[in-house]
Amino acid sequence: MNQINIQYYKTKIGELILGSSDGKLCLLDFRRRKMRGKVDKRIKDVLGAEFIEKSDDILEETKRQIDEYLTEKRKEFDIKILMTGTDFQKIVWRALAKVGYGKTASYLDLARKIGREKSVRAVANATGANPIALIIPCHRIIGSDGALTGYSGGLLIKRRLLKLEKEILI
Repeated sequence: MNQINIQYYKTKIGELILGSSDGKLCLLDFRRRKMRGKVDKRIKDVLGAEFIEKSDDILEETKRQIDEYLTEKRKEFDIKILMTGTDFQKIVWRALAKVGYGKTASYLDLARKIGREKSVRAVANATGANPIALIIPCHRIIGSDGALTGYSGGLLIKRRLLKLEKEILI
């Protein structure tokens, strides 16, 4: 059985769970999110692996980059990531990753970017299933009307992240 090294990491935006496999980050998420069990099961199933609480170079570098991001010393992450999802989810996550620091987009914008304008709900669901928060920046996705929409870390944290990035909300 393969293993996914995991660590819990307390930050000013809450406690995170970090996971790596095969030298790549496969999990950076809020420890207490509602879908925690479902997300963890998907990652374990896709990788045929179990979680082992153990540090490694990827997890240590991820912590360093998270700290830099949260103290406004970093705008982009340069950690190798391993996406564990369906082909559709990966397409959505790649589009999400292109929403730049300090910018926002709507689910409709994302659906248009991937050529699936009529699949807004599926895009929203894929966004919600993202297991690599911050690096795949689902906090930058807002409603078409500019309203804050769901976020795995909660709307308060989403607002804090957007404020950190200096995004002006309506």
